[in-house]
Amino acid sequence: MSDHKYWLGFSLVPEIGAKRLSLLYSWFGELDQAWLATEAQLHEAGLEHQPIANILNARSTIDLDAEMAKVEKTGAWLVTLADEAYPAQLKKLPDAPPVLYVKGTLIPDDERALGIVGTRKATAYGRDVAHHFAKSLAGNQVTVVSGLAQGIDVAAHRGALDGGGRTFAVLGTGIDRIYPHEHLKMAQEISHHGAIISEFPIGTPPEARNFPRRNRIISGLSLGVLIVEAPEKSGAMITATMAAEQGRDVFAVPGNIFSAANRGTNRLIQDGAKLVMDVADILDEFNIVHRNVQTSVVTEQIAPANDNEIKVLDYLNADPIHIDDLVRMSGLSVAIVSSTLTILELKGLARSVGYMQYCLISKLF
Repeated sequence: MSDHKYWLGFSLVPEIGAKRLSLLYSWFGELDQAWLATEAQLHEAGLEHQPIANILNARSTIDLDAEMAKVEKTGAWLVTLADEAYPAQLKKLPDAPPVLYVKGTLIPDDERALGIVGTRKATAYGRDVAHHFAKSLAGNQVTVVSGLAQGIDVAAHRGALDGGGRTFAVLGTGIDRIYPHEHLKMAQEISHHGAIISEFPIGTPPEARNFPRRNRIISGLSLGVLIVEAPEKSGAMITATMAAEQGRDVFAVPGNIFSAANRGTNRLIQDGAKLVMDVADILDEFNIVHRNVQTSVVTEQIAPANDNEIKVLDYLNADPIHIDDLVRMSGLSVAIVSSTLTILELKGLARSVGYMQYCLISKLF
């Protein structure tokens, strides 16, 4: 789309994130007008001095057409917050990336996704567990999301591919900088059976500060995250924390209490994460009943699985209702109502009918 280069341009400006970009979009109506706005107009729109200075500097130094050409040269495409293709669950986050670089495909079925993460220094047990769960989830048409790192991540991607399913690899680098480099072949395979995704500009190297930001996208794309082998201080534990803050389910596989690689996962279970020993434990949590029919898997989404779903359904009817009203009437948090609505949409019980507006499809008694 013609306005993508302006989204790209603003994404390259320091201190212009989702909130300020939304402000500009609302004020000017079109991002090309915001990109060309004067200092006074930007101030009138509500921006502070430093972000305005950053925009003016970027406008004089960034060649938008050249930047778009860089993206095209990598074989990637851009999806913005204004696009229908932007992942719906990720879009709900207050810090959702304004622009995603994507190499591969995004399809509606990817809304049913689960993140699988863990230590880079995985044991054979951990790799086997990650592969087993990912393969089983893929066989039940669940997209597996991970970070292409050594150990648990790459085992999860391989399991999804071996299961004939879809998988997303979320990068902490530019989409042209596969890290670690030895996973380049797998990345290419993933792009044909899912997508490689990054919020970072072309050419961004693997810097430590990027990976926590990457982790919030892994959980943000997913209904929940499964932690397989994680020390107490690790990126996987950061992902678990972010998932909980986003209102996602956190699952953990129990491990050897004498192993440092399992202290994080065991601690998560102790603190309330859902202990899982089979993929059915995860599917049951989402109330998805699965059965094999010949060579394919059929899924059936049946009824409310918990009190939160029942409570939200009680306030839904044929007339659209805003999510803020659901929060007020149900007494639940925004995060819980948002995640619950996502599950109800996947079950075919509710649907989105406009910006943050929902209505009932059917109610089961």
